Amino acid sequence: MTTDGLAGRVALVTGAASGLGRAVATALAGAGASVVLGDIDTPGAERTAKAVTEAGGTAEVVGLDVTDDAVRRRVVADLFDRHGDRFDLLVNVAGIDRPGYVTDIDLADYRMVHAVNCEGPVFLTSEFLKVVQHRPAGTTADVVHVTSLSAVTSGSGAIAYNSSKAAFRSATRCIQRELREKAMVGPDGAETPFPARVHSIVPAAMDTPMMERWGIPEHRMMPPGDVARMVLTMVTMPTTSFVPEVFVVPRNEPDFPR
Repeated sequence: MTTDGLAGRVALVTGAASGLGRAVATALAGAGASVVLGDIDTPGAERTAKAVTEAGGTAEVVGLDVTDDAVRRRVVADLFDRHGDRFDLLVNVAGIDRPGYVTDIDLADYRMVHAVNCEGPVFLTSEFLKVVQHRPAGTTADVVHVTSLSAVTSGSGAIAYNSSKAAFRSATRCIQRELREKAMVGPDGAETPFPARVHSIVPAAMDTPMMERWGIPEHRMMPPGDVARMVLTMVTMPTTSFVPEVFVVPRNEPDFPR
């Protein structure tokens, strides 16, 4: 276990039971953060915690259904109560997919995909920023939103997933603009940024459990660790900058907009 830049910080990672969430949590813990593994799949999150602690890191598990407003509020409030200003990092990874064409997509499935992939992370971020906004000038918390290449491409049989990720990408841009507009300008004209920055990462297909049903050739998928490393770069960069959006794709990705 190596430590590089996140010592003392507490990070909540959603969707941490497997796939990219597990990779992100492992990367953050390796850089010194204490990771809070949020997932509705608590046994899977426990397995992630075991891997983190066996590597010398610090992890705890919280049951988190990102679609449940009461649960979102309770989890965020509890982490601020227990960790105070150390809780300054949120990574919204949780996501689901329900295949279906427009002629046969189930309404409940469509709504659930949007609830997990867009509504949940937007309102989790809202709860986080409501507290962070009152922190002293000069402090910087980090939020990372994981959207998808599917937000900017059109997939057949994936109308729920594509539209939910496109909505989340747009919502992320709105949040970034709002935080920019909330910057404070002093009498001398110097600007004090909002005490949090919201980064956005747009990955292509990764070799994760969620992708198994689509039959994508292995050579067209990335290891989730590649994307996790980019997340780590975002949250450890100097606080004078942030990453409004970055695409991470395999070198042979055919659908990358050029």
